[in-house]
Amino acid sequence: MSADFDVVIPARLGSTRLPGKVLADIGGRPLIAHVYDRAVEAGARSVVIAADNERVVEACRAFGADVQLTSPMHHSGTDRVHEVATARGWKDDRCIVNLQGDEPMMPPEVVAACASKLVEDPEAAISTCAHALSDPEAFANPNVVKVVCDARDRALYFSRARIPFPRDADGADCPESALRHIGVYGYRVAALRRFASLRPGILEALEALEQLRALEQGMPIAVARVVAAPGRGVDTEADLESVRALLAGD
Repeated sequence: MSADFDVVIPARLGSTRLPGKVLADIGGRPLIAHVYDRAVEAGARSVVIAADNERVVEACRAFGADVQLTSPMHHSGTDRVHEVATARGWKDDRCIVNLQGDEPMMPPEVVAACASKLVEDPEAAISTCAHALSDPEAFANPNVVKVVCDARDRALYFSRARIPFPRDADGADCPESALRHIGVYGYRVAALRRFASLRPGILEALEALEQLRALEQGMPIAVARVVAAPGRGVDTEADLESVRALLAGD
């Protein structure tokens, strides 16, 4: 795995759906510690946790993480990542992967693939990942984000809708070309700075997908196709219990 990238993990204590989840106990350690482990296992040059609260800072320091307190006023994890890059004076061409702080089951190879895709495609501003989607129910589920790519594996569009839509099918099929988007992102610092300065666009507002802001502004997004599907993220109490059971079985 390449080490030519850094990982920044936004960790917000005041989550709307499950407050305090980044500090939730999983096997005697806070959830954020397991996310940190995945980033380290991906082979990153450095891993920084971007916290919004002193309690998170203290918890992260307790397990030896590099952690930075960031503004509690940020609207997104991307803004938090940008604050870290700015504070540390990282150069424009430095590659950063934004790994969400509620993804303790994210395969390390997905994080590494996201970084490698950005390095391999020097004209891309951003990178992300996707895997083949074959389940018709997931294809129809608006909570499962889909992506359509061009011949160079650059994103054409992301949507909660069924894309590409199988016009001649009966509506229940999932086309072979369907891809499920994985919400991990790589940025060069210059692109991260530009993205953080942009206002949300019409498409982003309609679909509630932040990455559409980049596409609306002509920022190329390279998509790494991976085999490993992401593990379960933690948005609800049920997710938390499921992850506890899964990690207990390791």
